[in-house]
Amino acid sequence: MLTDDTKAAIRAAYARLKDGLAGFRGRASQLKMIAEVAKALGEPGGAAVIEAPTGTGKSMAYLIAGLEVARAQKKKLVIATATVALQEQLVQRDIPQYLTLCGVEAKVALAKGRARYLCPRNLRMAGSEPSAQGGFEFDADVALWARPPAERDTKAVAKLSAAFESREWNGDIDTSPEPLSDLVRGMVTTSAGGCTGRKCGAFAVCPFFVARRLIGEADIVVANQDLVLADLTMPRDEDTFGGVILPKPEETLYIFDEAHHVPAKAIDRGAADVHLATAVRRIGRLQNQIHAAYSLTDKESIGNLSLEAGDEKLMLMSGSLEEIEREIRMSWTPSSSETEPVFRASLGQLPENWKMHAEHLHLVTKDIQRWLRTVRRTVVEMEAGGPTQEALSRELGVALERLDRQVRTWYAWSSDDRENAPPLARWVTMTPEQQLVCHASAVSAGGLLRTVLWDNASAVVMTSATLSAGGNFRGFADSVGLPNDAVTLSLPSPFDLEKQATLTVPALTTMPDDREGHAREVSGWLAKNLDWDAGNLVLFTSRAKLDRVLQILPIEFVRKVRAQGSLSKAQLIAEHREDIEAGKGSTLFGLASFGEGLDLPGKLCETVVVTQLPFAVPTDPVGATYAEWLESRGRNPFIEVSVPDATRILTQYCGRLIRTETDTGRIVLLDRRVITKRYGTGMLRALPPFARNIERVA
Repeated sequence: MLTDDTKAAIRAAYARLKDGLAGFRGRASQLKMIAEVAKALGEPGGAAVIEAPTGTGKSMAYLIAGLEVARAQKKKLVIATATVALQEQLVQRDIPQYLTLCGVEAKVALAKGRARYLCPRNLRMAGSEPSAQGGFEFDADVALWARPPAERDTKAVAKLSAAFESREWNGDIDTSPEPLSDLVRGMVTTSAGGCTGRKCGAFAVCPFFVARRLIGEADIVVANQDLVLADLTMPRDEDTFGGVILPKPEETLYIFDEAHHVPAKAIDRGAADVHLATAVRRIGRLQNQIHAAYSLTDKESIGNLSLEAGDEKLMLMSGSLEEIEREIRMSWTPSSSETEPVFRASLGQLPENWKMHAEHLHLVTKDIQRWLRTVRRTVVEMEAGGPTQEALSRELGVALERLDRQVRTWYAWSSDDRENAPPLARWVTMTPEQQLVCHASAVSAGGLLRTVLWDNASAVVMTSATLSAGGNFRGFADSVGLPNDAVTLSLPSPFDLEKQATLTVPALTTMPDDREGHAREVSGWLAKNLDWDAGNLVLFTSRAKLDRVLQILPIEFVRKVRAQGSLSKAQLIAEHREDIEAGKGSTLFGLASFGEGLDLPGKLCETVVVTQLPFAVPTDPVGATYAEWLESRGRNPFIEVSVPDATRILTQYCGRLIRTETDTGRIVLLDRRVITKRYGTGMLRALPPFARNIERVA
């Protein structure tokens, strides 16, 4: 529990912030958030979910409470965000500003995954001529360049090498001195599997391990949610998870900002798939690499297996993959009308013969995985193996990562679901080349997060501008496995939304299910009613609808539109800002990613148009399996999941308009279902308290 000293330290920090920050205005919602964050983090196993609208000052609120509680308890504070932009804002602006104003000393570290750091070993190998990487009979299987490089790629590698060696660049890929193609980026970075850690000759200067050492010394660690979730799901020993890259969970206070992203990211952590034809093709490559390992290490037997016995295991796996592919093709004939054919197992229950093949494949791949780990370890630990040893270590590590996806897929396909819990989604897709891909995924992150986060961490706070559906947190609580005793709190907006903005529902006559008719009516409304000389944001739920509206829109208005995908997001916004500041009109057309995190204050955005309610696509196998399971238990997935999710997203979209106390404007919803459907009344009621203008249909 919070001591009097900790409470006094929090009050003192707030007072110093208030006195030192120019233009600071005290807000009741921020004070309430500080108190609730402090209480949650101060309790062993404390948990809180706090919805804090734009303008609350939530970053400073959780910094004030979080750092003082962490200092009192001698624990680490880990702040996990969903976007690089917020990480940079925290590390470069908010945290330094807070520490300076409050006179507090604290070490801060920015934590990123391996793929966001240079791998000096791979850079050195990429810098040699592609032809010089060989020199041995198996060079094609360990060569770094996947194809002959273009001149710009070799120049980029040379520039990176010079900048890193001269210490002008610290190896952070996000601050690379040269734009990198996907080919070069893939070559000069590495994954966990391709990394040899302390055995690498470049370990002492490796940017990833330099950053990791800083993490160990830091009081505050700012990381992306993917990395935090990855760390939390890494086994530390037989019974515990997390604390492999980041501080140990039991010694850490976690704050998840932009927490509405957590459920989807946690589900993605557990997803796995196998492209059957590719998996079979890679066995030949893996076989060559293993032969090279036996030859290089001069071993007749590794992991109690001779090379011949190992080859037999690989052939068994190849045959088993071909067998399950034959079985699937015999059982499933995709409809010729499907552009992207999908077979989804009802309630996650695969045909029994598929399950039997998957069980055999799980045993086979698990056995090969154990052997391959030993083979790679033998290569890594040998003395003076030179470039061949480095290349083999990397390639065998990557092969292990691929094999792990197979092990997880076949385990998911062959295992039984837990009783009274949502089943795993299990499905098969067919590529345009008629190749089969087997998939598996959890349909809810609740079970995983209960195990690795809520039951494991010292304390956790999740916050975002939109977590509830009009103050109802049930949907979000279920999606993250929130403990029953956790605090849930929806703070009021600090803005006078009723005076600053109007929500209008125009008298359209078509519904979105009439795709062509609705696109024409949307286009007509925009042409007639949008102020094309102002700053506007128009949001769509599909690329097809966005493109169709652009096709129909009169050309004089199309010239004022900046559509997502035509340029980079940053460039579109920069050009939009430039035109508005020059007194010209500019209108952004965007999809879901433009409806969140976009900061367009003042004249940059005076009208937000939402073309239709943002319901999720019902054909998604994960969502469809979860909906089917809810239905099997007499529950209504549309009311329990689809409507609350769409309400939260719609609230995010509305949040693009009022960013400061002086902003004004209107939100226009071109979807009459909020008026004609029973669920629409609840959605309208759950939206922020804007003034309402519901037009009547004549």
